[in-house]
Amino acid sequence: MTEKHAPAAPVILWFRFDLRLHDHAGVLAALESGRPVLPLYIWDEDVATRPMGAASKWWLHRSLEALDADLRKQGSRLIIERGNSQIILASLSREFGVKTIYCSKTFDPKNEQYDEELADELAAAGLELKRLNTTLLSSPGALSTQGGTPFRVFTPFYKALLASGACDIAPLPSLPETLWPKPAEWPASLTVADLGLQPKFTPSGKDWSKGFSRFRPGEAGARGALRHFLKNHLQSYEINRDRPDLDITSHLSPHLRFGEISPQRILFETERAADADHRLQAGAAKFRAELAWREFSYSLLTQQPRLHEINFRRDFDRFDWRQDDRQFRAWCRGETGYELVDAGMRELWQTGYMHNRVRMVAASFLVKHLLIDWRRGEQWFWDCLLDADPANNPASWQWVAGSGADAAPYFRIFNPITQAEKFDPKGDYRGRYIQGYTHLCTGTNNSRKQAELFDKQDKASNYPQPIVDHAQARDRALETYKNRAAYEEYQS
Repeated sequence: MTEKHAPAAPVILWFRFDLRLHDHAGVLAALESGRPVLPLYIWDEDVATRPMGAASKWWLHRSLEALDADLRKQGSRLIIERGNSQIILASLSREFGVKTIYCSKTFDPKNEQYDEELADELAAAGLELKRLNTTLLSSPGALSTQGGTPFRVFTPFYKALLASGACDIAPLPSLPETLWPKPAEWPASLTVADLGLQPKFTPSGKDWSKGFSRFRPGEAGARGALRHFLKNHLQSYEINRDRPDLDITSHLSPHLRFGEISPQRILFETERAADADHRLQAGAAKFRAELAWREFSYSLLTQQPRLHEINFRRDFDRFDWRQDDRQFRAWCRGETGYELVDAGMRELWQTGYMHNRVRMVAASFLVKHLLIDWRRGEQWFWDCLLDADPANNPASWQWVAGSGADAAPYFRIFNPITQAEKFDPKGDYRGRYIQGYTHLCTGTNNSRKQAELFDKQDKASNYPQPIVDHAQARDRALETYKNRAAYEEYQS
């Protein structure tokens, strides 16, 4: 008589902001266990430091669909749950005899604390929570100054990151070619649609997310975007990365935000391309440094867990921000009367994305020309950006405002007119988002002629007049920032 063996108990592979299968330490560890794998995603809104923005929810919906499709190609599927993570993990583990749960480390301080408590609660029930770094090159806090303090300036941080070996190129692990081991039966699951992540239509019935279609969420979309960038734009990246009219940036930021591609793969593929063609090396070096800014932002987040609402430099707590709702609405709508700012804000609303140079100009306009609190702008970006990142977004806003680490000096105030002349010389970028702009600006880089032409057509195009005078706004900002600095010096 043949002895029957009970099926092996499965392990849980808990996906979070790591929605891919390749270059994923948790995936490899789960498969190497030799046990059936239960891939799981939990929509737990109570754990997050802040609610996810509407544009990010749009991306998450499609990223989960893509992950499920990729898993099904491996003979597996994504189990979707909604609610308290601890309760769901404990319940599934009891039902299927699970003893080990693999997941990605989270580097949002609130989530890190939650994970510590969760690991203790699960351990009390006989479960092991194995957390692995799947999203960053180096864990925040791993690098420090010679004095043992966290870095507050990017350049020495970047040098330490390079010296640590975190950016060294190593062969990427490959997934087994066989189908994934699956459990004897699958647990019940919600659908992605059940999570309610899809945007609601406006009162007029318009789908405001229609313009997001330029992106392809999911791991395949991420790797495709990387290939396109390396083939077509890496060579000119160092020189032209600040040109929104040329559109040569990688567009990888939302893919990184949701963990659809690892920074290790980005570095590996970039360095391999540069080794094969030395003309790409300058662009590769600059691109690597831009990736390091993301690492730096997460280091700042560990130093200030409420980075999106508390000044990193606390001497800014008494800053005299203006409360002007009318001007704030004009900025949100792209109706400031400054073409580069308005084109950027309209690009943001229409596509869920904005070129990084334009982000800096638009942010500077809000906090320095209008003297409106950076937190209001950060929140607007958080809701509208597909790549809204809990570290990058607030760190960038604080950099512009001057309240952040290694921040721009207070007297650095972007002139939106000269920025447009320098980085969008023919008006191609502005013409994409401002109706009637292109034909007014063809054939000349002379800003005075452009202004005269634009004034003649202002009524026809319904384009607004500037809501502030640049020179006056600049002087006001300088005076306000100087007064703050003088006050703090007096207090000290």
